[in-house]
Amino acid sequence: MARRRDTPPPRTGSSETEVLRGFLDYLRTSAAAKVDGAPEPEAHAAAVPSGTNLVGLLNHLTFVERSLFLGEKVTSWPSTFRTKDSVADVVARYREAVKQANEILDGCTDLAEPLPGREGPSVRWALTHMIEETGRHAGHADILRELIDGSTGR
Repeated sequence: MARRRDTPPPRTGSSETEVLRGFLDYLRTSAAAKVDGAPEPEAHAAAVPSGTNLVGLLNHLTFVERSLFLGEKVTSWPSTFRTKDSVADVVARYREAVKQANEILDGCTDLAEPLPGREGPSVRWALTHMIEETGRHAGHADILRELIDGSTGR
């Protein structure tokens, strides 16, 4: 059995913001790493009856980041799980969405306030939701990547 090469949870600062953002970035990095370098076309192939595939998971997370933090509208959430774009393009697009989301978050000093330019949700809620969403799909991606080529770990 191959040894897992896990990256341990982050050591963050002590403030609530540092902890939330540290764990979110840790999960974001894990999700992108699961997809980065995955072989085509296996990364696009459905591994379960629902049609879920590795590239589709990261594509979906890109839309969630852009919707939640950048205020972009999504007309069909189910369609965000599908893309014909290459692994490299999807990974690059996700990393760019994360960069832009972090630029927004860098300007947020009060977790109780809404995200800039909006009436809600609070920054705290948005960070917590994105941690949950990213963690859930990073776990899915972990299993799908192992099925594709045996790669494990974070």
